[in-house]
Amino acid sequence: ETRPSSSSFPGRVVSNYGSCGGARAGGADFVREAPRAEEREQVRCPGGAEVLQTNNGPSLRGLTTIATHLVKQAKKEQLLGSTAEEKAIVQQWLEYRVTQIAGHSNEEDIRIILKDLNLYLEDKVYLARNNLTLADILMYYGLHHIIAELTVQEKEKYLNVSRWFNHIQHYPGIRQHLSNIVFMKNRLYTNPH
Repeated sequence: ETRPSSSSFPGRVVSNYGSCGGARAGGADFVREAPRAEEREQVRCPGGAEVLQTNNGPSLRGLTTIATHLVKQAKKEQLLGSTAEEKAIVQQWLEYRVTQIAGHSNEEDIRIILKDLNLYLEDKVYLARNNLTLADILMYYGLHHIIAELTVQEKEKYLNVSRWFNHIQHYPGIRQHLSNIVFMKNRLYTNPH
């Protein structure tokens, strides 16, 4: 699917949503602008690996490499973290996104991922503490299909994940083409425990 983008980076991303081993150039439009013919860019997924081909340099490979490049080109380095510790946390979550989220679709893996993420987010607004980062954006895109399939009860079970996810999906420019996931604010049943 070819989509012109709408923020502050020249070029365009051409990506094949859903056929890149579950990994997408999700959130790329958050840092991009209207296409210019002299700087066309494409994201291809040969054999499941993302490749960014530019007219101005070598191909870049891998979701986090491409996303980091786009953030830097858009001059939005704050999305990579503002302190050394924040940058390390962002890098950890980007690695987690690629190694743990992409391609894991069995129920047990998903349950473990949601349980661990729920515990981690217990006292945090964003993955890297108090600021939206690339980690939040790519994790949001990686988890969207999983969260979309959760029941109301499962969303309540993973309350911190639900809170974080709902916050990210309403952040301006993030959701793009993805459906809005509804989270209940009032409990419809009582918990006997």
